Amino acid sequence: MTIASPCVECIVNQSLRVADAIGADERLKKQLYEYVKNASKNFDFRLSPPEVAADVYEEMARIAHKDDLYDTLKARSTLKAQRCIPALKQVIESSPNKLLSTVKIAVAGNVIDLAAAVSFDLDEELERIFHTPFGVDDVTMLQASLESASTLLYIADNAGEHIFDYLAIETLQKLYPNLHVFYMVRGGPIINDVTFAEAQEAGFEHLCTLIDSGVNTPGFVYDRATKEAQHHFNTADLVIAKGMGNYECLSPAPRSHLCYLLKVKCGVVADSLGREIGDIICKMS
Repeated sequence: MTIASPCVECIVNQSLRVADAIGADERLKKQLYEYVKNASKNFDFRLSPPEVAADVYEEMARIAHKDDLYDTLKARSTLKAQRCIPALKQVIESSPNKLLSTVKIAVAGNVIDLAAAVSFDLDEELERIFHTPFGVDDVTMLQASLESASTLLYIADNAGEHIFDYLAIETLQKLYPNLHVFYMVRGGPIINDVTFAEAQEAGFEHLCTLIDSGVNTPGFVYDRATKEAQHHFNTADLVIAKGMGNYECLSPAPRSHLCYLLKVKCGVVADSLGREIGDIICKMS
């Protein structure tokens, strides 16, 4: 999907969130805001929101003299997510439908999104996620794909959320022992997306095959990915794409057996899906 008018305001407002995240003084805050406001006049409406955001964030990082604008907040999100894992493991172990519980936990982690126009509280989300129906419910179709798949490409989204992904992949491997999982992360720091180094710190290399997509966008842009990443996207029996950024980059679906797994956090994505802000989505192509 390509950017719409509301995306422009959202990206401009992200400059203020960046300023707060890095503790910018008023001079730097104004500089970041004015840069994005001026840049927004020339946004290319043929591009997806993550493609536009990538260029904006690269320049904001240069202005702020800080490569990873959200490093501190990402670390906090990761610690908070880690504290939730023991209780969530017990939920899965006692669940009569372990796949459904696992998918819902993975979606609950998607509330950790520092660039979204609407924010949600992780603790509140975890309290109600198991009683919340999917706005788009293709879990049965996902289960059928998992049962027949030998390879799964799991495209990551945000830091902190990746801790929930670890639990999800760990459980999927128990449910489907013959499934070979590839976990794909961003090529470098962009907003609060999980990077290769952060996935390594979480131990993904000991769990599954860890892949650097090579993209500099907060979402998987196929044309910017490495040849290896493109190959895995093309050949995996099943792809799970987490979060709005990946949905924005991969919609309309470029292949079959692609599962979008996300929480809707903006009106543009809500309209695209025919759903409401706050809905949780498990949508198969």
